[in-house]
Amino acid sequence: MKLFNFSLKDVTTRIEYYSRFSPSPMSIKQFLDFGRENACEKTSYMFLRKELPVRLANTMREITLLPGNLLSQPSVQLVQTWYSQSFAELLEYENQCPEDPRTLNNFLDTLIQIRNRHNDVVPTMAQGVIEYKEKFGFDPFISSNVQYFLDRFYTSRISFRMLINQHTLLFGDGINPAHPKHIGGIDPTCNVVEVVRDAYETAKILCEQYYMLSPELQIHEFNTKNPSRPIQVVYVPSHLFHMLFELFKNSMRAMVELHENSREGLPPVKALVTLGKEDLSIKISDRGGGVPLRKIDRLFNYMYSTAPTPTLNPSQAAAPLAGFGYGLPISRLYARYFQGNLNLYSLEGVGTHAVIYLKALSSESFERLPVFNMSAWRHYQLGPEADDWSNPSSDPRDVSTFKANT
Repeated sequence: MKLFNFSLKDVTTRIEYYSRFSPSPMSIKQFLDFGRENACEKTSYMFLRKELPVRLANTMREITLLPGNLLSQPSVQLVQTWYSQSFAELLEYENQCPEDPRTLNNFLDTLIQIRNRHNDVVPTMAQGVIEYKEKFGFDPFISSNVQYFLDRFYTSRISFRMLINQHTLLFGDGINPAHPKHIGGIDPTCNVVEVVRDAYETAKILCEQYYMLSPELQIHEFNTKNPSRPIQVVYVPSHLFHMLFELFKNSMRAMVELHENSREGLPPVKALVTLGKEDLSIKISDRGGGVPLRKIDRLFNYMYSTAPTPTLNPSQAAAPLAGFGYGLPISRLYARYFQGNLNLYSLEGVGTHAVIYLKALSSESFERLPVFNMSAWRHYQLGPEADDWSNPSSDPRDVSTFKANT
């Protein structure tokens, strides 16, 4: 089997070589400064032709550590094929001179082609997990490894697309007429409240198509740095929109299903945006009934939440507000990607508070990237250890449990 000018053996050898290098994290400030001041296509080419294979190779080596039964699923094998093909395409530029304009043009086209090829990686890998679960059921140790892997795999994908998007936006079509002040995908003056409103309006349209009603939005803003000014931050608006849209979608669904027959009508969903010295925080609060504490972690678990995409009545044009169940875990990865976080705080019977934390300073917003090394390898090899906390038996009268503890 050949991948372009490389045999499968050659590609495997190069993957092993590039995986020995660690990715080089960039900060939002570095992305911004390069796009503003230097914006040299040759420099970007020289960096990406090494950095992209390094990030791909780290991911591809880690994939091989997954259980064989999961790797054998058709959807997982398809994803591996995409990654191998993209890696082989990047190898074509290992030694090509950047002084030739055709090289830069071809590289740009290759990046666009790779990005398009990887558009469906998330649902395809999700389908692979479903295929595995249907055949082999649920195993706690396998689930732990899949959770660890997918968090790292999807984070790597976010970073991969970030690098590609910056290059293609800066050196492809030029200035984006819809966002002329953006530097690639970064908005130097991202108005957070505006993104909150955009995400809410989009979720509202979807909610009304599906349920015929939706809650209103109440927004409060506290800028502790400059109380008279709206909160602005250097950030990637598409990442922030993704997180907020997912949170609004979940809140609206919970509230409509709990209150749709209430005489009082739907309570509003509330957004609180605050800016401090270190953190930009966004809290989305609803009165959708909340979830029990023991279920909070499951909301971020790929093995628990994965479910086939719901089928709709053919007469319905609206998409459902629930699909593979990957919205929350991947939203948290977006928040963590630039050193932030996403936490859920639930009051069962009342509602949920979801808080997005982002770095207030772009110089502190460094990429958080997975590295394939011995520490990662050990995570997949070590089996689950015995719990070091006491666990009550399902039946207190179980004599075997009593004897084991005495």
